[in-house]
Amino acid sequence: MNAMRKPRIGLALGSGSARGWAHVGVIRALEQAGLRPDLVCGTSVGALVGAAYASGELDRFEQWLLSLRWKDVVAFMDISFNGGMLKGERLMEFLRRNFSDRPVESLPLPFGAVATALRSGAEVWLREGSTVDAVRASIALPAVFPPVLRDSRLLVDGGLVNPVPVSLARAMGADLVIAVDLSADVLGHHIRDDDMTPAAGGWWRRMQDSLGAIMPGQGGEGPRMPSMFDVIASSINVMQVRIARSRLAGEPPDAMVSPRLADLGLFDFHRAEEAIAEGRRATEAALPALRDLIERGF
Repeated sequence: MNAMRKPRIGLALGSGSARGWAHVGVIRALEQAGLRPDLVCGTSVGALVGAAYASGELDRFEQWLLSLRWKDVVAFMDISFNGGMLKGERLMEFLRRNFSDRPVESLPLPFGAVATALRSGAEVWLREGSTVDAVRASIALPAVFPPVLRDSRLLVDGGLVNPVPVSLARAMGADLVIAVDLSADVLGHHIRDDDMTPAAGGWWRRMQDSLGAIMPGQGGEGPRMPSMFDVIASSINVMQVRIARSRLAGEPPDAMVSPRLADLGLFDFHRAEEAIAEGRRATEAALPALRDLIERGF
């Protein structure tokens, strides 16, 4: 590449449920270092944060994240048994009411989201139409949120095929891709030895206890199996780590940021402050190598 031309920096934000709030800290640290991305793309929660950034509304979005408490997270949980445990409509309606929903192609910063076609398994890049609808498709985590019908296709979470969308960032014209992988330290975290003991707590555990009264083998005394959400979370982690490793081996980014947030559970969205701080820390640790890369013309 011509060393006289400023590289076009692309930011690829990975999937990771509540760990995704770390993306805000990554963006803050990059901008503070004078490395403002020229385009952004994301998968799942990465698409949500990326959309807020591309829309120019990251400040308001961050304020909202920091105001979230556990009761607020619970309030967004519209229980459903049709396609997923949650409808996701309360969250989407909130976003539409409180943040601008412009067409993707008219956002101030080029943006793209990744989803998965449920029937064919094809990777789908969402680069036009409603930004909120693109995000809704990208975050449609199987068993949690129902699929989204778009252009006659049922779409689910993009993390099934591309958890860290380096390929999309390059397709959008990035010369240098900074990728954020949220799954570097999560394997095995949700299934721990204490999950098999009566002392394990949590509201999902209490739900299992209550089921013991009406369903044999559920709850009660003695060794316990991991909770339903522990199994879901760990299964998702295994899947996305394996897929991410494979995709990143074939499509490596120029720089990688890997926040370490294994302590955050699937729905710990109320812990934004520590996630954002870890995103900033991980980015600052990666800055010397990133600056050297740029100075050498990578």
